[in-house]
Amino acid sequence: MAKQAQRELLTPIDRLAIRISNMINSPQAQHRRSALIHRLDTDPEEVWDELVGLLVDTDGLTVVFQDDGDVLVSWEKQEENESAEAAEDLAEEAEAPF
Repeated sequence: MAKQAQRELLTPIDRLAIRISNMINSPQAQHRRSALIHRLDTDPEEVWDELVGLLVDTDGLTVVFQDDGDVLVSWEKQEENESAEAAEDLAEEAEAPF
């Protein structure tokens, strides 16, 4: 019953974002460094367009539109040095200003 109430609280964009995130973060997609995302009949067109636009605008992602309407999202493996530098940058930003 609680899950039903939680689903009702989620907006269509929230539900689609969670579904896309789950697809991208799946072990298979992480191994392949790509995910094929498809629009469900229940996904409003404006919500789909908005989220696909966000993917297109995300640095490091390649988005390829398929003939059948699906979207193939892929990314390159991040190098160890890049990961360490990004972690250091985040740590510096997180430091207290005092």
